[in-house]
Amino acid sequence: MSTELSLKEIQKEYHGTFKSYLLGFFASLLLTLLSFSLVVFKGVPEHYLVHILIALAVVQAVVQLLFFLHVGEEAKPRWETIIFYFMILVVLIIVVGSLWIMYDLDQRVMTMPKDKMNEMRHHD
Repeated sequence: MSTELSLKEIQKEYHGTFKSYLLGFFASLLLTLLSFSLVVFKGVPEHYLVHILIALAVVQAVVQLLFFLHVGEEAKPRWETIIFYFMILVVLIIVVGSLWIMYDLDQRVMTMPKDKMNEMRHHD
C-alpha cells in the first residue's frame, strides 16, 4: 500500500468547494457594487467616502484571501501563511513610510511665511 497522495486528493486538500467559490464570488460582487453605487449615487458625504471605500476594500481583500486563496488552510507548518503575513508587513512598511515622507515634505515645503513668498514673487 502506497502512502503517496493521488492528484485528486491533493486538489481536494488545497481547493474549496463549488459552494465556497460561489459564495466568495457573490460576496465580492456585492462589495464591488456597493462601492460603485456609493461613488456614483453619492450615497455618503464626501468626507466619509474615502474611509468607507477603504474599509470595503479591506473587507473584499479578506473575502478573496479566504474564499479564493485559502490563506491559513494549509497543513502545518503554515509557511504560506507566514510568508503572506511577512509580505503584508513589508507592504505596510513601504506604504506607511511613503505617506510619512510625503507628509513631512509637505509640511517642510508648504510652511513658507507669506512675506518670503511675496519676496520670491517679486524677484521674477
